[in-house]
Amino acid sequence: MAKNLILWVVIAIVLMSVFSNFQDQTMTSPELAYSQFLDEVKQGKVEQVTIKGQTIRGRTATGETFSTYSPETDNEAMIGTLLDHGVQIRAEQPEGRSMLLQILISWFPFLLLIGVWIYFMRQMQGGGGGRGAMSFGKSRARMMSEEQIKVTFADVAGVEEAKQDVVELVEFLRDPAKFQRLGGRIPKGVLLVGPPGTGKTLLAKAIAGEARVPFFTISGSDFVEMFVGVGAARVRDMFAQAKKHAPCIIFIDELDAVGRQRGAGLGGGHDEREQTLNQMLVEMDGFEGSEGIIVIAATNRPDVLDPALLRPGRLDRQVVVPLPDVRGREQILKVHMAKVPFLEDVDIRTIARGTPGFSGADLANLVNEAALFAARRNKRLVDQHDFEDAKDKIMMGAERKSMVMSEDEKRLTAYHEAGHTVVGLLSPEHDPVHKVTIIPRGRALGVTMFLPEEDRYSYTKQRLNSRLASLFGGRLAEEMIFGRDRVTTGAQNDIQNATEIARNMVTKWGLSDRMGPLAYGEDEGEVFLGHTVTQHKQISDETAHAIDEEVRRIIDENYRRAKQILEENIDKLTNMADGLIKYETLDREQIDDIMNGRPPRPPKDWEGGPTSPSGAGGVDIDKRPGEKAPDDKPGGKIGGRPASEH
Repeated sequence: MAKNLILWVVIAIVLMSVFSNFQDQTMTSPELAYSQFLDEVKQGKVEQVTIKGQTIRGRTATGETFSTYSPETDNEAMIGTLLDHGVQIRAEQPEGRSMLLQILISWFPFLLLIGVWIYFMRQMQGGGGGRGAMSFGKSRARMMSEEQIKVTFADVAGVEEAKQDVVELVEFLRDPAKFQRLGGRIPKGVLLVGPPGTGKTLLAKAIAGEARVPFFTISGSDFVEMFVGVGAARVRDMFAQAKKHAPCIIFIDELDAVGRQRGAGLGGGHDEREQTLNQMLVEMDGFEGSEGIIVIAATNRPDVLDPALLRPGRLDRQVVVPLPDVRGREQILKVHMAKVPFLEDVDIRTIARGTPGFSGADLANLVNEAALFAARRNKRLVDQHDFEDAKDKIMMGAERKSMVMSEDEKRLTAYHEAGHTVVGLLSPEHDPVHKVTIIPRGRALGVTMFLPEEDRYSYTKQRLNSRLASLFGGRLAEEMIFGRDRVTTGAQNDIQNATEIARNMVTKWGLSDRMGPLAYGEDEGEVFLGHTVTQHKQISDETAHAIDEEVRRIIDENYRRAKQILEENIDKLTNMADGLIKYETLDREQIDDIMNGRPPRPPKDWEGGPTSPSGAGGVDIDKRPGEKAPDDKPGGKIGGRPASEH
């Protein structure tokens, strides 16, 4: 904002200066020759003159103005002539501006433009912050001193194993002689690997905070420039600064921006990026080495990094920072909830169990959304209901109660979601239902959320088959109640996800008796990242045909199983749909009432919207989308019917 204001001020000054110069020139009267001026005086045509040094301006008897320049240094003769012919004479003090000043005034606009050009060139080359025009190769790493870093291991929760892996680094930075006496050498580089939002940057800050050493932080993209050699110069400058403050830590975030494998993908490598990477490899473990400097890098794509970065002597220690488990999520919630006033009855353990797949950043967002819900409701403390609503908003999307649905659309959506719910509850090893709603959320017209009772890291064949059956529950419910001609596009994402699961069972997971424990899939999406440009055919046409038949068999088998479940429990399907039409949202207790043959109890805040149970958490979200099913975070999605196709 300030730069834009300065730019406009400079432009205004330049325009005013240029306009002033042109105005002075345009306002000058027509110039006469000195001899012609004397002739007109003698002819009585001149009425008045003003003498300013050797410059003469005047007015004729007809009112016309003119100007001339007198070559005489002594104007006595000319003044006598003027007096003899009755010309009125005025005199002005000549300006005392020197020739140099006049030149500066006339050249001021051009000098100002040159200055503005130099200023912006320095900004572009030096990145602002007062850097000079010759600071193109200066490092952009920001150094944080020991006093500036307030983060410690106490502020990092949910990654206990990762913290244990880096404790040795802290001990080395505090007392390097302890290791050097025995000939030991601490790893020069640590690579933090994990999904986004798991706390890699926070863990690096905590290492520096615990060790009380300077901390240089920079992003991998800050090294890459348009001009070849600039990135390498910045790497050299960064390590030169770090050596002056050793022992210290250099933290490079998003390392894959500069450390991507050389010579891979289409079109070869980028010369600037490869030179930058080469310089980084040399600085980390080259001829001299970097004593007392520990490089910590973070990435969520370790598979695309150059092997030279990961060899011993460079980033030879990899620390995995995974998504937190239920105990880790509970610890993370305690850290973030310490800054939020909440009621004593808030069950942090229940919230942690209900958020599997959430990263540390997701949990921070959950606490923030709960605080926003409480503020909108004019509460002084955040309660359990606010946390449940925040969790539903993150996992299922924001409610769109203003969206008007016709009664037919509402009834069709209710049966669709009821079909998912009934089949899921009656299929073996299926995750229990957390909540089902026909209130539009995000871009979905209805949502059914299945939540596991504990964190799960693998799936059995039976669980996958049950998942396939529940995916088709919505479409089958529409077909059974409204007939084949009234089946909608609401199962679009259901069918897509079911096909993907069935194909993976056959080609990747070895869960098909006919195809056996073989991998038939081919790697995809590696053209720009991987090692080959062309895709090689690995299976024959006969095998591909057999795979298609096996995928079709698995889909048909679970489709028939889901249909049988709904036909045997048509009364529960109808009661579930009626409950959804009446209450719009059913929680765990209401669903259990319907499945046990009882009418669903009214929710506690019936006028205020759906309530949330105190059950376990979940990952699977079945949706009947409106426009397009958004990516669910966390968990999977089952989508369908675009609104544009109604």
